[in-house]
This record gives sequence, structure tokens and C-alpha cells, in this order.
Amino acid sequence: MTINFNLYGDTDKPLLVFLHGGGVSSWMWDDQIKHFKNYKCLVPDLPGHGKSNGGYNFSIRDTAKQILTIIEEHKADQQVTVIGFSLGAQVLISMLSENNNLIDKAVIISASTKPLPLSKITAKITTWMLPLARIKAFSKIQAKYMYLNDRYFNDYYQETKCISKETFFKVMCENMSFSLPKGFKKTNSRILVLIGKKENLIIKSSLANIIESNKNCSGIVIPGVGHGISLHSPKYFNELVENWIENEKIPNDLKCTI
Repeated sequence: MTINFNLYGDTDKPLLVFLHGGGVSSWMWDDQIKHFKNYKCLVPDLPGHGKSNGGYNFSIRDTAKQILTIIEEHKADQQVTVIGFSLGAQVLISMLSENNNLIDKAVIISASTKPLPLSKITAKITTWMLPLARIKAFSKIQAKYMYLNDRYFNDYYQETKCISKETFFKVMCENMSFSLPKGFKKTNSRILVLIGKKENLIIKSSLANIIESNKNCSGIVIPGVGHGISLHSPKYFNELVENWIENEKIPNDLKCTI
């Protein structure tokens, strides 16, 4: 299974890796690629998404290992920062757990680390509903929930139509059964954990779970937004993350204490 990725920016600059969520692909980071011009940006399509075909046997851990290998091939001596959203955040957590020292800084956005009871059955029920998601009117409702405006809707809709039932089911199983790997507590990376205040209870409890599991974690809760802060408010998100990467500063009113 080959992971497609693109590189942008100056090859001599620090490496910045973006991992997208499930049901979308690397295009969700377009605003970030334009903003982070002082970095070398590496933006992959996760298996079964975008141009990374063959995701029938999608595995968060296997994907993490593959992306770690890609980073090792492109990082040179620069600082490495990885930003992951939702499914991509779960992959990032797995990467941090597999290799304690490769990633200098990590931004974990809206990750679920609380496995659902009967996750395989729930994933199967969700997969049965996939044909509904391929109806344009219904797809627009889903896109609105994820803050995908008209600029991104066609990409999202095409992505939804192209993903196979087999891949979708496997992605859902992995997503719904994911929990923090044992190795996460040993990572030496500096970590920012970010969620929206309107996220569901699983994401909120996962924030606490992640912060409590590693002393290098800091948490942020963004008011007025749910699942998809980088798409809802890209300028705000970019400036917030850039300030943390460069200075590790968090606005006092956003700090999360557990």
C-alpha cells in the first residue's frame, strides 16, 4: 500500500507534516500550506483517501509506521512538527508511540482515544449508511457539520463517492476502537492537544485522557466551534498553531487544566 504525498515550500526549512481526517484528504490543508511558507510542508493522503489507493486493510498503526518512514527520508536535520486532525490525529498519536524521539512537536486536533462499546457493530451500521452519504443533499448536511464551505464541497463529495465500502468499514473500525498506545507516555515530543468547545463528549474526555497520559502535553479548548477548527477559522488556527510551534505560547483564556 503506497502513500501518496506532496512537498511544498523551502527544502531547507523545518519540516511540517499535516495529517487529514477521515472522509477527506490532503486538500483540507490548503489554507495551511499557503500560510506556513517558512516551512517545508509534507502533506500525505492517508490510505484509502485521495490518491492513496488500496486502503481495504487500513490500519492506524501501519499507516503511522509508513509516515514515520517518509519523515525519516525527508527531515534532514530540521525540526519536525506533525499536525493531525481526527483520524489523522489518531495516526499521529500512534506515530508518537512508535518512535519517541523523531517528532519534535505535535499538534493533536480532535482525537478520539475512548473506544466505543461494540465498535465493530457500530462501524458496520455506519457503513450501511454510506449510500445515503452519496446523495448530494445529505452530503451537504455532513459537509456543513465539518465546516466545509462551497470551496471544498465538490472535493468532499467526490471523496465520499469514491471511497469503497470495504475501506470505509475498516477506517470506521480503526477509528472507533482506537485507544492510547502504551508507548505514548514515553514520547519526548512537545505536544499541543486542541479541541472545539462544541465537540462531543468522547472527544472532550479524550482530551483529558491524552493530557493525563504524558507530561509534555498542553491542552486548548476553542470556544464557539466543534469538529474542524482549521476549516472553521483557518486564519485564527494558523496564527495560534504557528505561535505555539515557535514560542510554545498559549493564550491564558484557552488553557485547559485537568
